[in-house]
Amino acid sequence: MSNASGPVLVMGAGTVGCFVGGALQSAGADVVFVGRPRVLTALSSQGLTLTDLDGRLQQIKPGALSLHETIPPDLRPALVLLCVKSGGTAAAAAELGAALPAGTPVLCLQNGVSNADEGRAAAPGLHWLPGMVPFNIAELGPGHVHRGTAGQLAAQDDAALRPWLPAFAAGGLPLTLHTDMRPVLWGKLLLNLNNPVNALSGLPLRAQLLDAGYRRVLAALQVEALAVLKAAGIEPARVGSVAPRWLPRVLGLPNWLFRRLAKRMLRMDDRARSSMADDLALGRPVEIDALCGAVVRLAQSQGRDAPLNRRMVGLFAPGAVRPGTPQALRAALAQPDTAQAPARRTDTP
Repeated sequence: MSNASGPVLVMGAGTVGCFVGGALQSAGADVVFVGRPRVLTALSSQGLTLTDLDGRLQQIKPGALSLHETIPPDLRPALVLLCVKSGGTAAAAAELGAALPAGTPVLCLQNGVSNADEGRAAAPGLHWLPGMVPFNIAELGPGHVHRGTAGQLAAQDDAALRPWLPAFAAGGLPLTLHTDMRPVLWGKLLLNLNNPVNALSGLPLRAQLLDAGYRRVLAALQVEALAVLKAAGIEPARVGSVAPRWLPRVLGLPNWLFRRLAKRMLRMDDRARSSMADDLALGRPVEIDALCGAVVRLAQSQGRDAPLNRRMVGLFAPGAVRPGTPQALRAALAQPDTAQAPARRTDTP
């Protein structure tokens, strides 16, 4: 098994990969970043700046960063952080499997519930571990990533990760280990159902959550997902400030009461936004299939339907008309079906 003395490979140097990898490097870890040319070009010229809502400011100079477009041929990492978008899991896993020794631990720090299973199917020789990133990270400028919300990293309890706990803590990102990550991943997914709502709203997260109309849309998606989870015998864990079964009720409160009772939920700065909003604005593929699509597939596995989540998937199909106002979004989700969105991936309930 690995130990905390070897290098860390960040596979997918986007916002999450840069923030977590940068935090570990600031704590003394040897970190190797693999990413897309756009990000690597910014990092090689600007360096890496980490900030957060608690006042963190750390800067890593360009010359101190190990930046690569592909996995260095002789690299033998002690730990891999898989931070690619969920849709890129299989391809990244195949690349890792071809380049790294058998047994290399891979911690999936991605949205969705099935990335570790998908990675294991593509590269069975590696040691796949599910993880969860609870906070929002935004790219504020070239080489500048910012954590705009609170929360603590979580991962599957495993001997390969225990030696790394001090490094994560020293980097300001304590890692909590769980014997069963499935409830944690589904608890996070319930919160992530806000990602498409936020992306369609065009608003920062805090402003969007302060709009009762958008909150009602999110609450409806969550009510449907909670019913599906109950049918599947899955009890989602509490990931945020509100227990899962109370989330829709809190979201449905009038604004004056929501502000008072959801202070922790609203503890974010005005720059926080969902990664899906960034992807949509830049014309990149969005993770709707890993979020609402996962609810749809779980429902299908139980002989049920999840029409609201299914229609939300359809709103992100190529050429789809994407409603922006809360009223238009609610109307679109209530429309009779014309065609079902395909369930492309297979998730393990």
